[in-house]
Amino acid sequence: MTSKAFATSALLLSLNLLFFTVVSSTHVVPCPANAPKFQPKQYPPVIPTCPTDTLKLGVCANLLNDLVHLVVGTPPKTPCCSLLGGLADLEAAVCLCTAIKANILGINLNVPVALSLLLNYCGKNVPHGFQCS
Repeated sequence: MTSKAFATSALLLSLNLLFFTVVSSTHVVPCPANAPKFQPKQYPPVIPTCPTDTLKLGVCANLLNDLVHLVVGTPPKTPCCSLLGGLADLEAAVCLCTAIKANILGINLNVPVALSLLLNYCGKNVPHGFQCS
């Protein structure tokens, strides 16, 4: 009978040790209030610029005029689209936005529509969230 009592008490002791180990391991000690907090490194915002001379984009006026007035036939892509060809979408949008805002194109336009028309015609896209400012 002593061996049965010993086995039972050994089992209860093991279960108690296991229970208290599991319970105590879930207790999380909070960090002290004066502990340094992780701060991600802040980078200055990137302001896109136009790598092309915006005065050269005056050739886009004829293309835009043809696109707006829906002239029958396909307007030539070469002068305007070749200037935008090597640029990324954002750079092309910034260049055209600068040209439109400076009124280099010589016509008063609805800026978002004109920008979208020219970029789409030249195989570029208006970047998501881009606003001509």
